[in-house]
Amino acid sequence: MEINAKTKLHNLLSTYPQLEEKIIQAAPAFKNLKNPVLRRTVGQLATVEKVVQIGGLDLTTFINLLRREVGQPELIPDPSSDNGKDKSAPGAKPDWTNGKIQFTVDGKELLAKGEVPVNHVNALLPQLEENKLILLVTDFEPIPMIEVLKKQKREVFHMVDSHDAGKHLTYIK
Repeated sequence: MEINAKTKLHNLLSTYPQLEEKIIQAAPAFKNLKNPVLRRTVGQLATVEKVVQIGGLDLTTFINLLRREVGQPELIPDPSSDNGKDKSAPGAKPDWTNGKIQFTVDGKELLAKGEVPVNHVNALLPQLEENKLILLVTDFEPIPMIEVLKKQKREVFHMVDSHDAGKHLTYIK
């Protein structure tokens, strides 16, 4: 298996389990990969490219780090590319996020218990009243979960808490 930006974490770690520590060192938010349930769920959704986005890393440098570890030849960086870094400013908080929060889900607490936050959020969605919100609180940006919710045609907005840089808030409608 060749390691590239689209490689799924589950496949990567099944083939090269020794890369788990390198991924966690580079992007500490992925420490939850040690949990087998989360490895299966997050690993099926997340790609190497998502690790780079969440970790704020350089795409080519990170891929080459992984490739070196398993004896694959390094990629040559494309000088015209932005290397996976998002240089755009974060969007303004949409008005709908000012609605009343009906449910708050503590993702950090769930992960510590070995549970998957997306399962809790999905269980709450049918109970969500009109114009009310679910607030997911985590210590990282839950990009794979956000993508799943968007595919379900849900409105989702993520931001870092202005008072605590280690607290991530994801609003779901």
